Amino acid sequence: MSSRTRTRTVKTAAGIHTVLIPRQRGRRGSDPFVIVVPERPSLTREALGFVGRSLWTFRRALAPTGLSVLAFLMAGLLHLIAWWSALVIAPVAAAPLGWVLVMQRRRPARAAALAWRIGLAALATLAAVWLALAAGFGPLAGPLALLWLLIWLTAQTAWLVVRHTH
Repeated sequence: MSSRTRTRTVKTAAGIHTVLIPRQRGRRGSDPFVIVVPERPSLTREALGFVGRSLWTFRRALAPTGLSVLAFLMAGLLHLIAWWSALVIAPVAAAPLGWVLVMQRRRPARAAALAWRIGLAALATLAAVWLALAAGFGPLAGPLALLWLLIWLTAQTAWLVVRHTH
C-alpha cells in the first residue's frame, strides 16, 4: 500500500482536531505550515457570554441592582462575622433626614423637587434600616428578604425614571 493512501494513526488529546494535509511535491514541499482550527464554544459559554455582554452594556442603568446585591451580600457577611455591627449601622439611618433638612435650608425647593428629596430620603432611610436589621438578624430573617426586594424594585424604578427624563 502506498504511503499516500495509507492512514496514519496519530493519538491526539481530547478536544484537539487534526487536519491531514497531503504531502506536497516540488521545491516548496518541505516548508512546514500550521493550520489553527478554533474550537466551538459550548452553548453554556455562549449564554454566559451573552448575559455578560448585556450586563456590561447596560451597567449604568443597572447601578441600583448592583448596589442592592452588594448590600445584601455585605449584610449577610456582617451578620456572620459581627452581628453587633447593626448597632454601629443603625444611627446612619438618620443621615438622610439630616440631608433633607440641610438641603432645604441651603437651597429651598418646592413641589416636585421637594417631593423627590423627601422620597429619596425616605428610601435611603429605609435602606439603612434594612441594612442594620439584616446585619443584626440576617438578610433572610422574617420579612427582610421581601423588604430588600421592595427597596431594590423602588430604587431601580426611580433610577430608570430619573435617567429617562434627563
